[in-house]
Amino acid sequence: MARTPAELVGAQPGPPFEITLDGRPLPALSGQSVAAALWSAGILAWRTTRVGGRPRGAFCGIGQCYDCLATVNGTPNRRACLVPARPGDEITTQEGHGRAELSV
Repeated sequence: MARTPAELVGAQPGPPFEITLDGRPLPALSGQSVAAALWSAGILAWRTTRVGGRPRGAFCGIGQCYDCLATVNGTPNRRACLVPARPGDEITTQEGHGRAELSV
């Protein structure tokens, strides 16, 4: 008698909704963080580093390391592991420091 984790805890998630990453539609569930929704879709990296452009995604999952920074609904430097996914969220890959519109 195998049971799913949702059955074991009596969870009753709401219906799935859609978010986008760089314009690509992805499913998300109520209660998921943006990082969890991206992971669920098989996406492991959504940021590049300032130096070297190396890919980054969630590392610690608790908001301490800042590896999961993403641009969410036009706001850069959001920690994807802490931002709850909401219907219609637009996530874009963040390059470097996330301030491309600023002259330095």
